[in-house]
Amino acid sequence: MKTDYKLKFILLFMVATLLGLSACDQSQKMEQQNTENKKESSLQTAEQLLEGYSAAVCYSGFRTGQHPDRGAGAVNPSYEEIYEDLQLLIKKTPFRLIRLYDCEENSQMVLEVIRQYGLDIKVMQGIWLRAELSAHETCEWLTEPIPQQVLDENKVKNTAEIAKGIELANIYKDIIVAVNVGNEALVEWNDHMVDTDTIITYVKRVQESIEQPVTVADNYKWWADHGKELAEAVDFVSIHVYPIWENKDIDEAMAYSIENVLEVMQALPEAPIVISEAGWATTASEFGERASEAKQTTYTEALLQWANRNNITTFIFEAFDEDWKGNPADPLGAEKHWGVFKVDRTPKQVVSLLESLIEKPKNTNSNE
Repeated sequence: MKTDYKLKFILLFMVATLLGLSACDQSQKMEQQNTENKKESSLQTAEQLLEGYSAAVCYSGFRTGQHPDRGAGAVNPSYEEIYEDLQLLIKKTPFRLIRLYDCEENSQMVLEVIRQYGLDIKVMQGIWLRAELSAHETCEWLTEPIPQQVLDENKVKNTAEIAKGIELANIYKDIIVAVNVGNEALVEWNDHMVDTDTIITYVKRVQESIEQPVTVADNYKWWADHGKELAEAVDFVSIHVYPIWENKDIDEAMAYSIENVLEVMQALPEAPIVISEAGWATTASEFGERASEAKQTTYTEALLQWANRNNITTFIFEAFDEDWKGNPADPLGAEKHWGVFKVDRTPKQVVSLLESLIEKPKNTNSNE
């Protein structure tokens, strides 16, 4: 009897030990999986979000018949029209952070509307840089060199624009949370190219004069291939990601976008990343059936979910269609059709998705 008891005890002990080891192994596996999942879903920390937002939007308020000054004077939206736009964004979208592109009258009015009405909107303020180099050999729509006199004049205008950007950042410290110096001014395929060393000088000039972080926005590929020196100068790196421009359809779009971001992160491992433009055109003679409202909705949903998981502030391009852009003879051109709202301010399909993402205030009534 005692021998049987001892055998039973030994057997029970062995079973318990094996179960314990199994549970321990399972726990370790789960912990390892959780770590891997966390690593996979958190490319950045929450501290690297811009003002705590993952979802943001690019905003230019130009309606039909309106346009910014690109050499022949501007026709700007009215104060009332800007207020209407910002109210639409507040009521119909989760976007509480917007990107402006320059320091001209229109942008100044946006800042004043936000302040006067106390709107719950923050701004990444842009400083627009005009061409200081002629990219006529690499930009397909520049058919001849930009005259040196024009380039010299542009440098003077850029200096004035930088001064205005500094002034606005200091006047609107409560609204402007970051300043962007130059938009796609580094890539060879654009028409307003500026030398990298010059932009670094401009960045340092702005940093010395304001409290907000300073960045430069450009194509992801430029940053990955050429951005090391500039990345060391800016406070964070701002990249543009456009799979539809690179011949990707919706089934490849998100995977390709992630590849773009990872390429920059691998090239610039110490730099915080913001996606300062990413979007999907809804109509485009250049893209054919790849452009649609349904695909814009699919891409926007996937992108914002991914951005939220990975703590990457992402500016959707853009708030409203702008029919002044691109070829005037092609009303179906892609440049005109990136908005989540049409140029007449009617919502596209994606707005239903965006409305569902608006954070609802918590119910403090204990009786309900």
